[in-house]
Amino acid sequence: MTDHAAAGPFGLMKNRATDGDRSGRARLVIAALCVVLALTVLFSLASGASDASAFAVARDWLFPSSSPADALSARDRIIVYDIRLPRVALGVLIGAALAVSGAVMQGLFRNPLADPGIVGVSNGASLGAVSVIVLGGTVLAPLTGLLGIYALPTAAFLGGLAVTLVLYRVSTRRGQTSVATMLLAGIALGAMALALTGMLIFMADDRQLRDLTFWQLGSLAGATWGKIAAAGPIIALGLAVSPFLARGLNALSLGEATANHLGIPVQRLKYVAIVAVAAATGASVAVSGGIGFIGIVVPHLLRLLIGPDNRYLLPASALLGASLLLLADAVSRTIVAPAELPIGIITAAVGGPFFLWILLRKRGIVDL
Repeated sequence: MTDHAAAGPFGLMKNRATDGDRSGRARLVIAALCVVLALTVLFSLASGASDASAFAVARDWLFPSSSPADALSARDRIIVYDIRLPRVALGVLIGAALAVSGAVMQGLFRNPLADPGIVGVSNGASLGAVSVIVLGGTVLAPLTGLLGIYALPTAAFLGGLAVTLVLYRVSTRRGQTSVATMLLAGIALGAMALALTGMLIFMADDRQLRDLTFWQLGSLAGATWGKIAAAGPIIALGLAVSPFLARGLNALSLGEATANHLGIPVQRLKYVAIVAVAAATGASVAVSGGIGFIGIVVPHLLRLLIGPDNRYLLPASALLGASLLLLADAVSRTIVAPAELPIGIITAAVGGPFFLWILLRKRGIVDL
C-alpha cells in the first residue's frame, strides 16, 4: 500500500492503530457544540442596541410569568422577539446549511478544498436570485406569480443546482475527480455566473440596486418570519437529507468501485447529494446573499478534531456552522455600531487566511 493510500481520505486519516477510534471524542464534541450553540443563541439575542442582558433574556424566556419589574420592557421585548429572534433563527439555518453543504461537497469530491462558495455554486445561486429580483416584474412575472414567496429561493436553488451539475460533469472522469479541474472549472463557472449577475445589476433600477448592493455582501439584517417561511423549509429539507448520506459518503471516500462493492448506490448518492447541496445553498443565498468560507472552515476544523467519519462530521458541522455565523453576525452588528458591517466581510476576513493555510499545509509548507 502506498503512503498516499495509507493516509486515507483527505490525507487526514492515520493508521487505525495509532489514531484510535474517535467516536467517543466525536460524541463529546457534538455535546459540547450543542451547549456552545445554546450560549451563542442567547448571546446573539442579548447583544445589540437594546440594553437587555443575557440573564434578562433567559429569565424572560424560561419564566415569562415573573413580576413586571423583572420582565423585559415592551421596547426590549419587540427588539428581542420581533427583530433579533428571526435573525437568530435564520442565522442558525444558514450557518448549518453552509457548513453541511461544504462537508457534503468535500465528501462527494473527496477533497477538503471543495466549498459551495469557492467552486461557483454560490455564484450560480446568486444569479438565480438576482434574476428574480430584477426580472420578477417583467420576464419572470409568470414564475413569481406562480410561486409567490417561494420564487426567490426556488430560482436560487435552480441556479446552484445547474452549476453543481456542470461542475461535477466537467471535473469527474471514469469515477475519478480531478481537484485541479474542479477548482478551475468552479472558478470559470463562478466567473460566468458573476458576469451575468453584473449584467442584471446594470439593468436594475434604483430601488433594486439598494436591495442588491447590501445583499451581495451577505447580511442577516433583512431577516423576517416571512423569509424564514419561504426559505426555511427548503434549507431544512437539505439538512434533513444529509444524515442519510453519511454512510454513502464514508464508503465513497474509499473510491467508487469499493463503494459499489459495499452495496452503495453510487449514482443515486451523487444526485441526492448534489440536489441537497444546491437546495440548502441556494435557499441560503436567496435570503442572506453571499456569505463565504463557512463551508470550508467548519468541516476542515472538525475533521482535524474528530476525524472524517461523516456520521459525526455532518451534525457537528451543522452545530459549529450555526454558532460561527451567529458570532460573525454579532460582530458585524457591534464592530461599527450604530452602523452594520456586511457579514460576508467578516467571514471572508477570517476564511481567506484560513483557506491559504489549508493550501500551504497540503503542500507541506506549514506543519501546524
